[in-house]
Amino acid sequence: MSLLVRAATREDVPAILDIYNEAVLNTTASYDLEPVSLESRLDWYDHKTRGGWPVLVAEQGGQVDGFATFGPFREKAGYAGTAEHSVYVRAGQRGSGLGLRLMQALIAEARKMDLHVLVGGIDADNAGSIAFHARLGFEQVAHMKQVGRKFDRWLDLVFMQLTL
Repeated sequence: MSLLVRAATREDVPAILDIYNEAVLNTTASYDLEPVSLESRLDWYDHKTRGGWPVLVAEQGGQVDGFATFGPFREKAGYAGTAEHSVYVRAGQRGSGLGLRLMQALIAEARKMDLHVLVGGIDADNAGSIAFHARLGFEQVAHMKQVGRKFDRWLDLVFMQLTL
């Protein structure tokens, strides 16, 4: 089955929502505690696109199986060259190469926008995501202990960065 990585459209948002909410409910990839609504995810998409930030999807056989995006790391002007990214892949498709293709495309977008650094915040217990980012050239630059709480336990957050 061929894989297409492309810019997301508003019509892709329900599939993006499904992928994201599954991760919210079942993983520590997001520290959201409750699923988000379609309305809030549409607002998220509109905010991203109005700001000129990319939202990419990975599509196979007409189905969106992953998405990736980045946006401001911090709002202050001095951080303008740095963006924080997210990448999510549908359960059952993780480890299939979708995330790699999405991240390669996202990194290319960051370079086109002349960004200097991409940052990812990753749950410290997510060894797969940490290794995935390391293979892409990201380096671990911070380990913040017990800054999040989900599933009745404290969570450590790792920051990884790629200097472009």
